[in-house]
Amino acid sequence: MVKQADVSPELNETAAQTGEPVPGLPARRLAATLIDEVLKARLALDETYERLAPTFGLDAADAALARAIAITAFRRLGTIQHAINARLERGSPRNSGPFEPILVAAAAQILFLDVPDHAAVDLAIRHLHEDARSSRYVSLGNALLRRLARERDAILGEALDPFLDTPEWLAESWIESYGEETAAAIAASHRDEPPLDISVKDDAAGWAEKLDGLLLPTGSVRLRERQSITGLPGFDEGAWWVQDAAAALPVRLLAPKPGERIADLCAAPGGKTAQLAAAGASVTAVDRSGPRLRRLRANLERLGLSAEIVTKDAALWQAEPFDAVLLDAPCSATGTIRRHPDVAWTKTPEDRDKLAALQARLLEAAARLTRPGGRLIYCTCSLEPQEGEQQIAVFLAENPDFKRSPITADEIGGVEGAIDRHGDLRTLPHQLKHDGPRLSGWAGFYACRLIRRETGG
Repeated sequence: MVKQADVSPELNETAAQTGEPVPGLPARRLAATLIDEVLKARLALDETYERLAPTFGLDAADAALARAIAITAFRRLGTIQHAINARLERGSPRNSGPFEPILVAAAAQILFLDVPDHAAVDLAIRHLHEDARSSRYVSLGNALLRRLARERDAILGEALDPFLDTPEWLAESWIESYGEETAAAIAASHRDEPPLDISVKDDAAGWAEKLDGLLLPTGSVRLRERQSITGLPGFDEGAWWVQDAAAALPVRLLAPKPGERIADLCAAPGGKTAQLAAAGASVTAVDRSGPRLRRLRANLERLGLSAEIVTKDAALWQAEPFDAVLLDAPCSATGTIRRHPDVAWTKTPEDRDKLAALQARLLEAAARLTRPGGRLIYCTCSLEPQEGEQQIAVFLAENPDFKRSPITADEIGGVEGAIDRHGDLRTLPHQLKHDGPRLSGWAGFYACRLIRRETGG
């Protein structure tokens, strides 16, 4: 839970009269701006935050608060919008500037964060006053936010339908793919903060003890408490890196061997590259994004690992065939909604379909880079079959020189329900139950292991 110091109206009034900064207001400005820009431009929250946060000149605590408000707003955006719209007789006013994002940010604090109600309301009203368009609706915003505070228990009591915080197209897709009960469980899991997992170079049990973490059956370590990652034992020494437990599985399924030549396609930011290098493989990491590869390089340097890094579109890159190829293809990322709740509100069915076409091209390129007898892992952090199961069905029909190598439950620690009827990996966000939401679940991932048949085989 976010802790915010009590902001007294009297203090704010004095600050306003003297022209001094109002405590807490800059953080709310950034939060509302993030919400507005992400929804309008359909850009990722993390990228938008990295671009905008430095321009606001906030200290670390205020910047973290702004980000927490925005993440919470997207995590429960359906509930927030429903609560606001139900209490606006004529709907949101037109030509009102930042009225809506300011109210959404304030509602996120009132309904879901540990922020005093009067602080959230007072700062939102001051924010509304700063824009000529929204200032015309200060009285409306004030009345609405105070009503949300009074009726908080009723609002939360009525928000039982987990699909309330899921866009309709996604809910329909999951119901069609997994059935209504499983789809509802997926949607419900997205309302909870995600767990924090790490991958270690070696001695996972030892690091779980040192970090007071939970050793998962898959070999990842789950931290019990949220804390500053950079201050934990082993970070500076490069003993481990942050990586969702489900995202760590594709490399485990590839089973890299020391000295093997392995291509990691669409490699940035490099969690899987690190796994491959830590196993002793000779890794070539390919990605077309220079900035993302700089982050990959920095991660490898901290970890004391090495890989050949190639800045190139993986669909066009050519090289001698590899012993194994890992393709973590660009996708709609709907499997990461619990960690990145903005994904639900920035992606569309059209995005998914465009990405599916790109995935098919990348899969063909990955196939060309796999030697006869070599292994190919195709994976996506998507819950959409169009980006997973359907891709592989088409690929195998068109590439008879490849065959599926079924995955077994013992390869993923015996986790039940994460292997489909074809022997492919299909993790779902509500799986991997432990004590309470904080230690439960993982990302939604799909992975298929393929073998290129030996020549003449």
